[in-house]
Amino acid sequence: MTPYIPHTAHEREQMLKAIGVASIEELFSSIPKELHLKGELPIAAGLSEEEVFQHLKELANLNQRKVSFLGMGSYERIIPAAVQSIASLPAFVTAYTPYQGEISQGLLQAIFEYQSMICNLTSLDVANASLYDGHTAASEAAIIMLASKRKSTTILVSETLHPFTLEVLKTWAFGTETIIKIIPEKERTFSTDDIEEYLTGEVAGLIVQSPNRYGFIEDYTGLAEKVHANNALLTISSDPLSLVFQKSQGEWGGDIAIGDTQPLGLVSAFGGPSCGYIAVSEALMRKIPGRVVGETVDRDGKRAFVLTLQAREQHIKRGRATSNICSNQALAALTTAIYIALVGEAGMVEVANQSYDKAHYLA
Repeated sequence: MTPYIPHTAHEREQMLKAIGVASIEELFSSIPKELHLKGELPIAAGLSEEEVFQHLKELANLNQRKVSFLGMGSYERIIPAAVQSIASLPAFVTAYTPYQGEISQGLLQAIFEYQSMICNLTSLDVANASLYDGHTAASEAAIIMLASKRKSTTILVSETLHPFTLEVLKTWAFGTETIIKIIPEKERTFSTDDIEEYLTGEVAGLIVQSPNRYGFIEDYTGLAEKVHANNALLTISSDPLSLVFQKSQGEWGGDIAIGDTQPLGLVSAFGGPSCGYIAVSEALMRKIPGRVVGETVDRDGKRAFVLTLQAREQHIKRGRATSNICSNQALAALTTAIYIALVGEAGMVEVANQSYDKAHYLA
């Protein structure tokens, strides 16, 4: 059975007549005849489902599976089979947060749990329903910082950020009045010693990363105080798994936490899909981009979930929205929440310790 309904001969005749052409061949009359295909297309007869499966299996067996040491934000880790099983339920398989919350309580609750987990990891107050990836999360953080300080034009970024993040920030700022100013690294780390000389009046905020692009865990002691003294904001990007043994963004005094949840249950299949996270302090709640799921009660007093603070979003505020993100990575965020729930706190500590030990073994 074909997956589509083909045109009938009569329908083709009607279409040709409507455009004033006598035959299908006449459609290609402008192409020299020597370039026309002679005879039929060399396409074999169709195969059965089982034959196609066997053919693909033979092709797959030609591959040689290797262990990837590329790293740089995309990692292969053991993922419990139950993660994919639950995430594959038909009710969950979507990239969207639901517009009709009253009939989508299950998915809304799952996203609410994801947001709560991100807040717990980052020690900040509010997280959104997800972003596309950790790199675009940096540009969203920059938007928040610029919107929080009048007449600001400059975003400071550490050279130790992931190179893709630096490129995304440059692309985002291209053609605008925003200046992306890179602070040079010192011995593969970010130094807070001379940060004051960069914190001029037009600076809206600073973006740093720990572990940084080289895998070093940074020391941000006193950094937040120096940034805040200039009426600027501090954004810290972190691998979420690293937050189980290093200080979280909130504990460092950061205002915005960003990163990528790929290490938490997402496969590294051809580089994706990924899922960006962002969390902010309560003071920045109304500037956070995208969807936010909130908890409330219905008219019977039962626990319920809704999309909240929607006045910030583009379907209401249009060009004055806090961000132009609409659809997000809801399925990837759900997968992250399932992974965290199944592995648990002790399991995440074990995974983080294994990653730490293996990295040092290879070094």
